Amino acid sequence: MNTERAIIIGGGIAGLLAAKVLSGFYKEVVIVDRDAFPQEPENRPGTPQAFQPHRLTPRSRLILNRLFPDFIDELIKNGAHPTRGKCAHLFNPYGCMAAVEQNHNATFSRALLEWAIRGYIRRTENVRLLDLNEVTQLQTSEDRSRITGIVIRERKSGDRKRFTMTADLIIDASGRFSKTVQWLSELGYEVPQPERLKIDLGYSTRRYRIPAGRKEALDMIRIEGDPLAAAHAGAFSIIENDIAEMVLWNLNGRYPSTEPALFEQEIRHSGNSLLNDALNGLEPIGQPRGFRLLELSRQHFEEMQHWPSGLLIMGDAFCQLDPVYGQGMTLAAIEAEILEACVRRQLNQPKPRFELDVLQRMQDCIEAAWWLNVVSDLRWKGVEYFGAKPIQGLAFAQNYFDHILKWSTENANHGISGLYWLINSLFLSPQQLFNADMVAAMTAAGGSGEAKRWLDRWIEESDRPLVERLSQTIPSFEGATFAALDQLMPSS
Repeated sequence: MNTERAIIIGGGIAGLLAAKVLSGFYKEVVIVDRDAFPQEPENRPGTPQAFQPHRLTPRSRLILNRLFPDFIDELIKNGAHPTRGKCAHLFNPYGCMAAVEQNHNATFSRALLEWAIRGYIRRTENVRLLDLNEVTQLQTSEDRSRITGIVIRERKSGDRKRFTMTADLIIDASGRFSKTVQWLSELGYEVPQPERLKIDLGYSTRRYRIPAGRKEALDMIRIEGDPLAAAHAGAFSIIENDIAEMVLWNLNGRYPSTEPALFEQEIRHSGNSLLNDALNGLEPIGQPRGFRLLELSRQHFEEMQHWPSGLLIMGDAFCQLDPVYGQGMTLAAIEAEILEACVRRQLNQPKPRFELDVLQRMQDCIEAAWWLNVVSDLRWKGVEYFGAKPIQGLAFAQNYFDHILKWSTENANHGISGLYWLINSLFLSPQQLFNADMVAAMTAAGGSGEAKRWLDRWIEESDRPLVERLSQTIPSFEGATFAALDQLMPSS
């Protein structure tokens, strides 16, 4: 395995994390992006979703703190809002729970997050940022079995000169604008059809200036969507430099307005007094900005019989998740750790089909995130799934998750609600909730016994023991990597 140069297509979160881990193995790492990299925290044209909220989950915070020491402190130093000790009010159709942040954490904009990571990368001697350059083509060996480089078109000069760059490894981290499927098809490779989830998602976000003396009294507020109601879901939080943001979202084409008066009216119509009180007296900054996403997709490159050596793919270019659940950056961070471990292992113990092994390991982790996305989004009328195989355990998981949310909220059980959150943020395996002992205990909980009767009927349908029925119904996720609860201890 040669390690002279690695090229990363795309300088977003996934590309920056890939550059960080590869810088420990390759003599030179080059990030190529069609946008200009701003010197200050600013959104780029290539990230149309950047104005919408972005957050770190416990898993992504754990990984980023390892890759970039003192990362949270760096964010706070540059204006991010420290959240340790702050309260988050979490509303769902069954009530509200309040949770206090125990860890050293912060809230911020996507622009600040990306700028801070890019700052670490700029200080890495063997990483070069090549902005305002667009990758137009892959270069290959004569038999097209290996990717040897890329063709680049300059975007700085008026004549847009083209040049080539060779590499030992090329990673496509260009997100939803990826051309890898097109490039592979042009080279004669048969690419499997992706799974797709038609969601027709709409976001609208507005920012507000916080008057002096108000910030300390403001908490984070999140209102979960209700599949049985037409009302928008929403969230309010402080981001940075005395600025707060409010986002509304909905599925199946029920877009929140981007017209200021209508946007504010939709917030008031939520009927959430805590949210209305928080926004009272804040000064709007500009108009609400919308973001629309018609569908999600999950590629299956790991199933290809032939894959060119020297090429990998990660981030949204591999699998695009519903941004509502905040899993995208977490999955990119997990993939970066997989990439790091696989390159290290390949250098120490070289094996054939290295790239397909990496793609399979990434896919094993994608499986959990995709399954959780599909199970949740298909609760909404009008959302449609397209795939070669049906989603495992769909109805059971939907009913069970709903019971857990209802019971933990009505009983203010922070242990179960916390477990539910850690699973949905990819910190723990779904099997932590879907093992037979937990399923039996959770469905027995509650005064009415309705959940227990539902479980008994479900078991009787197949005349199989609960352990066996669950193993046949719910994915095992055994190939995925997860964190451990002892890694969740409050950090300084």
